Amino acid sequence: MACLITSPGIPHLYPTPHPVIARALEGGVPVDNDIGLFFQSAASSDWAEMETPPKVIAVTGSNGKSTTTALIHHILQVAGRPTQMAGNIGKGVLSIDPPMDGEVVVLELSSYQTELARALTPDVAVFTNLSPDHLDRHAGMGGYFTAKARLFTQGGPDRAVIGVDEAEGRFLAGQLSQGPMDDRVIRISSGQKLEGFGWAVFARKGFLAEWRRGRQVAAIDLREVKGLPGAHNHQNACAAYAACRSLGLAPKLIEGALDSFAGLPHRSQLVGERAGVRFINDSKATNVDSAAKALQAFPKIRWIAGGLGKEGGIAGLKPYLPSVVKAYLIGHSARDFALQLGDTPHEICETMDRAVASAGAEAVAGEVVLLAPAAASFDQYPNFEKRGDDFTAQVKARLG
Repeated sequence: MACLITSPGIPHLYPTPHPVIARALEGGVPVDNDIGLFFQSAASSDWAEMETPPKVIAVTGSNGKSTTTALIHHILQVAGRPTQMAGNIGKGVLSIDPPMDGEVVVLELSSYQTELARALTPDVAVFTNLSPDHLDRHAGMGGYFTAKARLFTQGGPDRAVIGVDEAEGRFLAGQLSQGPMDDRVIRISSGQKLEGFGWAVFARKGFLAEWRRGRQVAAIDLREVKGLPGAHNHQNACAAYAACRSLGLAPKLIEGALDSFAGLPHRSQLVGERAGVRFINDSKATNVDSAAKALQAFPKIRWIAGGLGKEGGIAGLKPYLPSVVKAYLIGHSARDFALQLGDTPHEICETMDRAVASAGAEAVAGEVVLLAPAAASFDQYPNFEKRGDDFTAQVKARLG
């Protein structure tokens, strides 16, 4: 039977279906993507005949899914478990090697991928959080959340790790569980105590705690884990910890793996340090929500921001400006951003090299020079990776 396999980036419903996809749907031809094909192959008899069939952990959400996916993969490597990472990070899912006996495949899945896949049957599914994104593609927040939720409702994972810091996560956890003590759902949070559930993992004041059936069973100090700074990364740590615990890994083993995690490029990445000043590359912070998380991660910030600003500029970051010692503005929207900074000291630098030079010269011990642009990169760079690479190169040139 004919089937049309499409790239996730090609619209199939909103805002307007691609003409080829529209014709396929009109003719009754099934439409699928590579994720759907992968999960169909995962149900093959080859896996069932293995002594320890491979498992699939799939991670989705608005923010943190790349870090969470990479962190799970790193923990499994440290534990000596055979593992591959793919999906929206690294290799395409159909490019990985055939999974071997006992292997764990870790997938990062975007809403574009989960929305269309005809098969979604991970063993463990992770939902990090939800904030507005891709709303034109999904016809609003309801459609966006529904696309994410398909990972949990289409096939039904054996274990669901759900971030409950937003209403949508709490709703999803409630829909998947038979009651608060149902430990098939592991609730996670950054900031909330979650003690009244069958299984929960949460971080508060820099400490991760695991609770099962009314008692604490493990705790980890995250404050000195350099690869995971800030509350948003502590949420990522909770999600990865919960996913790995669901596979039976010991807390102490996971703790050691967290300490050795270097972080992902361009996501709260420590790229240099001198005389008590740290230089952090968070070029992936391309919108207000992700920049807000970066600004909350450090107490004293020399902030490099700007680029091709999005609707509303940086007005939504006003509550987080007290941590900014000074802003160094680059790119197309530098002057527009300056008008929204109020009394926060700032300098129009226009280019990355000037911003890094000025911020680096003025920073003192205990401060962080942070690239968190709150803007797209396309005015000066082809993508956020190249922008982050430029920041890193400028920092390393000055640090020697």
